[in-house]
Amino acid sequence: MLRNILILLIIGLTQLARAQQPSQPRVKVNVLNVCSPSSEEQQEIASALARIPKQPLFSPDFEVDRGRSTLEERPDFLTGGESAQFSSDSGTADWVRIRREFSVQAWFSTVQYSFSHDPKNMVETLIFHVRDPKDLMQVAIEDNASSVTTPATMLATNTPAGRIKLERFGKSSVVLARCLGTEGSPPPDQSVYEPLFQSATAIVTSYRNLLAARNTVPAELARVSAVEATKSKPPAKTAAKKPAPENK
Repeated sequence: MLRNILILLIIGLTQLARAQQPSQPRVKVNVLNVCSPSSEEQQEIASALARIPKQPLFSPDFEVDRGRSTLEERPDFLTGGESAQFSSDSGTADWVRIRREFSVQAWFSTVQYSFSHDPKNMVETLIFHVRDPKDLMQVAIEDNASSVTTPATMLATNTPAGRIKLERFGKSSVVLARCLGTEGSPPPDQSVYEPLFQSATAIVTSYRNLLAARNTVPAELARVSAVEATKSKPPAKTAAKKPAPENK
């Protein structure tokens, strides 16, 4: 009898402990439909692109950076380049970043252009930061090309935009990307989104000129290569001086 009471007591305490345990929080996963955004999302993208100034007034402040990073440690400003296929080996990427500030009257506060060149791909990313973010925080446009050509050649060509991303405050992002077909299936029909891609391509082309990227990027990449060449070059040996002959 006592044994049965103890068993019932243990069962009761176990159930009470389980009931007092906090319930596991629900995990909400947002899946972005980057290949075919909804009509509402298309309108958001079109509205954001339309607000990017075509003839901006820049403040005197600007910034030009350059560097080299391992592919496992890409700079934060290249996160827009998600659709590009970066090399999986332990190679490096040379990059250049140009930043300009808009005048205080502009809806955007800054524009940031970055160019990354690794053994496999070249990626251009243009990011506009909203001055007073309430719903929209930033607009990012990306294009990429194979490294079989040179950066100067890519910059001289109006490479089609391949990805448009809206970062929103407190909401999931809105993304439109060019999608390739999977094995055994053709690529999706994205002809309805072509006006958005064309608008984004025109913006990148315009700001490539406004930020003088065609001249700045090749020159800065050459400086990165020159630094590496200097580091890898062995120091020149100083010839030992022969003692002067003694006068007899």
